[in-house]
Amino acid sequence: MDIIQLLPEHVANQIAAGEVIQRPASAVKEMLENALDAGANDIKLYVKDAGKTLLQVVDNGCGMSKKDALICFERHATSKIKGADDLFAIKSMGFRGEAMASMAAISHIQLKSKQTDQEVGSHIEIEGSQVKKQESCACANGTSIAIKNFFYNVPARRNFLKSDKVELKHIIKQFSRIALANPDVSLSMYMDDTEYLHLEKSNKRQRIVNLSGIKSNQKLVPVEEETSLVKLSGFVGKPEFCKRTRGEQYFFVNKRFIKSHYLHHAIKKAFEGLIPDNYFPSYFLYLEVEPHLIDINIHPTKTEIKFEDEKAIYAIIRSAVKHSLGKYNVAPSIDFNQEHSFDIQSKESGKVYVQPQIKVDTNFNPFEREKPTEIFSWGDVVEKQQEFTQQEIAVKWEKDLSNKNFSQIANQFIVYEGENGISIIHQQRAHERILFEFFLQKQQINAQQLAFAEKLTFSTADFTIVKQLKQKLETLGFYFETLEKNEIEVNAIPNKLSKENLQGLFEDFLEQEKNEETIENSSNIGVVKVLAKSMAIKTGKELDQEEMRTLLSNLMQCKTPTICPKGNKIIMNLDLASILKQF
Repeated sequence: MDIIQLLPEHVANQIAAGEVIQRPASAVKEMLENALDAGANDIKLYVKDAGKTLLQVVDNGCGMSKKDALICFERHATSKIKGADDLFAIKSMGFRGEAMASMAAISHIQLKSKQTDQEVGSHIEIEGSQVKKQESCACANGTSIAIKNFFYNVPARRNFLKSDKVELKHIIKQFSRIALANPDVSLSMYMDDTEYLHLEKSNKRQRIVNLSGIKSNQKLVPVEEETSLVKLSGFVGKPEFCKRTRGEQYFFVNKRFIKSHYLHHAIKKAFEGLIPDNYFPSYFLYLEVEPHLIDINIHPTKTEIKFEDEKAIYAIIRSAVKHSLGKYNVAPSIDFNQEHSFDIQSKESGKVYVQPQIKVDTNFNPFEREKPTEIFSWGDVVEKQQEFTQQEIAVKWEKDLSNKNFSQIANQFIVYEGENGISIIHQQRAHERILFEFFLQKQQINAQQLAFAEKLTFSTADFTIVKQLKQKLETLGFYFETLEKNEIEVNAIPNKLSKENLQGLFEDFLEQEKNEETIENSSNIGVVKVLAKSMAIKTGKELDQEEMRTLLSNLMQCKTPTICPKGNKIIMNLDLASILKQF
């Protein structure tokens, strides 16, 4: 019996749509790119309910004829290429002919388009790939595409969409990428009938400042390099302004945003020695490469590119960035022109100078095996560790804490002798656990008013997330007002929290929020983790006996005393048998 059959067209369209349109942000990207391909220099984006209810792009491009307006919703219908050879000379943003068909398959679409030489335009309405209306209409030059009821006919896909906060974040990210790649285009974004962002035509630097905040102007270092293979331009951030959060790492190839871990590594190598390992440099780099030297037909999202000579591109980027950091005195340099690099004493008259004698140990034998003087190796002992169970820890602590003497190793670990061996506690992780559980139990944390308010600046995308975090942070004792130009003014912070590096703390909040998209909006777990880590005693802090006893006593009261909020080990027990084996 034959079991293979052709899928109905509407089912095939819905399956194909899943490859191109994963979420509202995917539709935003495709519509904005189509507007750019149409030659538009003024584009407006309208968003309602994070794109689930409405996504609309209005442009002043060349428009479409009546026939083109209808056929553009067919699969593999495009004006960008004619044959397979054109794939190696692509200069447009789109070329697959899949975007419009995919969007029509999973939503209600209303299109109005008019060419400049036509008196009237075309009006088309489509529901689930089915044309419901086609007529002439009066409209402005250009094209307006409105997508309504996203995934209305695919409820499973709609249910898998994240919260409005997360989906809106992705839309802003796509909008920002298009805006950065095309500074010569005026772009506006409206959210729920309110203007969120308006970007006038400008140069690259001004566009970056408009999106990242006015203070970002001082941190930009120009990068310029032109070779026969690639023309490189743009900016990198100064090392002192690098962040612990991702988000300001942009590569553009022929005005197309791309993701490349390989090229990102080139930037990291250029900043080597200038920033800590867990920090990320900011960069906005624009590459111009001949179309036949790259292949962008790899993935439907078109964010991955294959270079013909990727190693050469890597070397050029690394060298150019390193050169710019040195040129603008960002990288440390050795001054060879100092007149008094070495302080050489002049010879005193009448003083007798004796040549230093070389002492040789005649009894030294390099082939003689010496007995190790080290009692035991901590590395070897750790491998033979035995962890206490939570119950065992509680029992032992109840008996031992009151009369035990404690000591510190490297001002990092607390050590005391138990009944059967040695207990070692990581002091910072222990304090993180204590604070984490304390903050989770508190409905409201007391705040301290700042004598002078602190102003913090964020990128456009991060500023949106900060505003959404406002309610969460107020329960933790952070009170701030939102200002213009992506700034906030912090008026109060939690008690006993230092106001030093508030910018870095808020960036940690943002990073945690970005990485934990699945957590419900009402949950404070993510931000509490960050706050607990920030307020915990740091490695290198010397503690007295009473402080160590109090810390361990509080840890004993925790529900999960053995691991820190990030899941790392807090306590280790070295029993006597394991120690004796080292001798």
